[in-house]
Amino acid sequence: MTTPVRTGIASGPLTDAIKEDHQEMYEYYDKYKKARTQGDADSQERWAHQLLWEVARHAVGEEIVVYPLMEKNLGSEGKKLADHDRDEHQFVKEKLYAIESLSPSSPEYDSILATVMDHLHHHNDSEEMKDLPLLEPTLGEEASAQAARTFSRTKKFVPTHPHPSVPNQPPLETFVGFLAAPIDKLRDAFTKFPTEDMK
Repeated sequence: MTTPVRTGIASGPLTDAIKEDHQEMYEYYDKYKKARTQGDADSQERWAHQLLWEVARHAVGEEIVVYPLMEKNLGSEGKKLADHDRDEHQFVKEKLYAIESLSPSSPEYDSILATVMDHLHHHNDSEEMKDLPLLEPTLGEEASAQAARTFSRTKKFVPTHPHPSVPNQPPLETFVGFLAAPIDKLRDAFTKFPTEDMK
């Protein structure tokens, strides 16, 4: 049994923590595609699980920490951006939930995951080029670093699988997510993730 690759607690600004997560998603997807190209079904499955694990945690972390900051600090524009981002997350959660019952080596799985990653690239680019540059100046250096730490810590306690029917706004998301997380972590104990020598 292996465990998912875990990242540490962020020490820089919030933007850096978010960008680091985005890069990890792309890295895991590249490793998934490489395993698929090489015909290594075991590695493909492990990297698929790692990718879904990271995307699920990242999305909920943003919904609990980042989007409320956007709403609070950017007023009506922040609410509009946060609502748009939540809608994009919902699309991703629904697609990932749909493929959880498929084999990662199936063409259908691969096709849906490619659609999700295309969607995530667009979403992540928008966050990095529009949302976060608007938010960061309103936070200041210390508050941004604190938000990054909170985001990183939050990801340790949230669900690790997509739950499209769970509310995507605090406080309900926080409460329901914390209820789902132990079940997800139990599932993770029986899921194949990349081994240390694969990382």
